[in-house]
Amino acid sequence: METIVIIGGGFAGLNLVKRLDKDKYKMKLIDRNNFHCFPPLFYQIASCGLASANICFPLRREFVKHRNVSYHMGHVKNIDLSAKTVETSYEKIAYDKLVIAAGSTNNYFGMDDLGQTTFGIKTVAEACHTRDEILDRLERGAMCSDPARRRELLSFLVVGGGPSGVEIAGALGEMKKYVIPKEYPELSPDDLRITLVEGTGKLLGAMREKSSAKALEYLKDLMVDVRLGVTLKEYKDKYATFADGRKEYWETLIWTAGVKGEPIPGIPAECFQRGGRLNVDKFNRVIGLDDVMAVGDIACMISEDYPKGHPQMAQPAIQQARNLAKNLNEATFAHEFSYHDKGSMATIGKNRAVADLPGQSFSGFIAWVAWMAIHLMSLLGMRNKTTVLLNWIWNYFTYSSSLRLLLRPTKFPVRRHWGD
Repeated sequence: METIVIIGGGFAGLNLVKRLDKDKYKMKLIDRNNFHCFPPLFYQIASCGLASANICFPLRREFVKHRNVSYHMGHVKNIDLSAKTVETSYEKIAYDKLVIAAGSTNNYFGMDDLGQTTFGIKTVAEACHTRDEILDRLERGAMCSDPARRRELLSFLVVGGGPSGVEIAGALGEMKKYVIPKEYPELSPDDLRITLVEGTGKLLGAMREKSSAKALEYLKDLMVDVRLGVTLKEYKDKYATFADGRKEYWETLIWTAGVKGEPIPGIPAECFQRGGRLNVDKFNRVIGLDDVMAVGDIACMISEDYPKGHPQMAQPAIQQARNLAKNLNEATFAHEFSYHDKGSMATIGKNRAVADLPGQSFSGFIAWVAWMAIHLMSLLGMRNKTTVLLNWIWNYFTYSSSLRLLLRPTKFPVRRHWGD
């Protein structure tokens, strides 16, 4: 029985595990987190709409029903291609075949210092940290007696007009319009400044013009200032410098402007494409390497329809994993990958969403209900589905969330091995 090591427990890695033949392969999945999470709802953690446990599911719990599957916690430190081993923070694991499904991380486009000065919603930990930052600023603003300083404290800049940027900006806009007047009597909604900047000329660049225009309309209705064609050049000492030379103070900058492949130590540099993605063929085999495959965000499959690779979203990752499992189960690479685009969706608050499906676009309440239904079905665990639905129903009628809890982590004892 061959051993397949899978790096990453996201959409791609988990779907691969589920589809591989358990009688033919022994699977070992490596991930730094002991849970599978649902990234499309990270913005709801950051905006206090959901708790992190609502969108996460323990990997070991999922693997109980799968034979010959084991979970290994750790960061990948090195891949020895000649010895066919993967070295993690804690162990060395041998493989016969290796599948890299490590996903993506924030791309700062050469401004690497932004990783230490800005907030993100790319992981559960980042979303929780961003939530605490937002709540901290609201509480400090409520205590501040200096109007000018209060407006500084309550200034939020979202960089990036893709789905994540539009959704977190919309959630902040809802807080400004509906939550502040009810729960923060010391503040005026005008004290909050929420601005979204996008380097191109439209929001939701991958969606149709109609959906982009509707998203812009929704954000303006939620009192979000949207600036198109504006690119961030530097963020230092709370001052953002833009490409046109303008310099402004922003207390909190939330980065959603781009992603790149997770760094994979041990893989030759020539195997990577622009954006840190691994160059793969039509069967998701890493070009130039034996018995190494890649699926999901980290895989870059160049084709006539996708000259820059497939979108770094859930559907391509899921479909690639299922196709690769089919080839591996048949022990022959006979099925080329063909992406079936099922459409794109984004929500900008209650009753506000846009959807592009093959052949049609729609928005408003119907799109919002469709967005909720699709996301609910995609969550792992009936408990999570039920809890999320109840949270959404409660928030729909009350705009009141018991999740606006500022949870500062304790400092000691220091657990250095968590970051290894």
